[in-house]
Amino acid sequence: MTEQDGEGQVMSVGTNDVPKEASFKGRLQLKQFMFTGAGQSHPSSVPGPRRSQRLSTPLLPQLQPPTIPGSPSKARKRKAQPDLLETTDEPNGPNTLSSRKAKPGSTPSPSPSPSPSPSPSPQKRPRKSSSYAPPSTYAHLPHLPDAVAPNLLILTIGLNPGLRTARTGHAYAHPSNLYWKLLHSSGITPVPCRADEDQSMPARYAVGHTNIVARPSRNGAELSRAEMDAGVAVLEAKCRRWRPEVACIVGKGIWESVFRVRHRRALARGEFRYGWQEERMGVVTGTGGGGAGDGAEEEEEEGEPWEGSRVFVAPSTSGLAATLRPEEKERIWKILGDWCVKRRKEREDAAAAATAATADCTAVPDVV
Repeated sequence: MTEQDGEGQVMSVGTNDVPKEASFKGRLQLKQFMFTGAGQSHPSSVPGPRRSQRLSTPLLPQLQPPTIPGSPSKARKRKAQPDLLETTDEPNGPNTLSSRKAKPGSTPSPSPSPSPSPSPSPQKRPRKSSSYAPPSTYAHLPHLPDAVAPNLLILTIGLNPGLRTARTGHAYAHPSNLYWKLLHSSGITPVPCRADEDQSMPARYAVGHTNIVARPSRNGAELSRAEMDAGVAVLEAKCRRWRPEVACIVGKGIWESVFRVRHRRALARGEFRYGWQEERMGVVTGTGGGGAGDGAEEEEEEGEPWEGSRVFVAPSTSGLAATLRPEEKERIWKILGDWCVKRRKEREDAAAAATAATADCTAVPDVV
């Protein structure tokens, strides 16, 4: 005998069973629609609720993979696991893929253990430096003119012009650069100065500026060591020509290039210090030789011998240079500023005395 369920499907009922009349007393006879399973024809023979055939499959034994020396780390195994899901022999419980794919009544066999030798990693290509920028990168920007003149007290030597400096045509023009602030706080300039006054500094305060590398760049990392070493000979020639009393190296990296070219070696650990150095720049021997130190470019010199410019290494004024705190930079620059104030006063006194002597010599004697 057959009867239809609520969805119109036909289901078989045993011949000995008498169908019950439909009742709408608020409860359905759900046992009549329960799945009976294979080989069972009456709902009363079902001992409990329906069980999945997947859960009746015997689980794989918990196998522990052998420890292999030099095997990949757990992180690498986890990373490679998506590609090995179909063949993995390391079940993690009843929900593993190998258990789900097992057919009823079959006993899955464990897969062979992984190869003891890990696959070699691909050889890495040498990575090129991403910092260096060739001169053609900023070839559209003009070079910054030097501010130099004879009889300078201080010639500051910077690294190279930044992009803001090159666009404006004035030295240390970026707002984050501390150059003009440190010149005033140290006493080198009696009043605060601006970047657009850079060309007037030699005439007003006997302070000039130049750079070891002429071309502009975004930062010092875009320069090569060869460019900086090549600029040392140019600095020596400028000091011999203009003969400033002090060559102020603005930044440790510039002095490292000067030292490397002169001594053909790098600074040893603990050999560097800020402030006054024992060496001089632009020495004129008067015998046709070049500057002091090994590696200096030799040129024919005219004029009297000259002992060269004293060298003072000051911290970089760039806003990107954060090795020293601002107060430490001010303390080092103040050493140069105190010398500058004293030397400027000596020059003024000497000039006043010379003027007075000249006036006495040219005075007309009284007629008797």
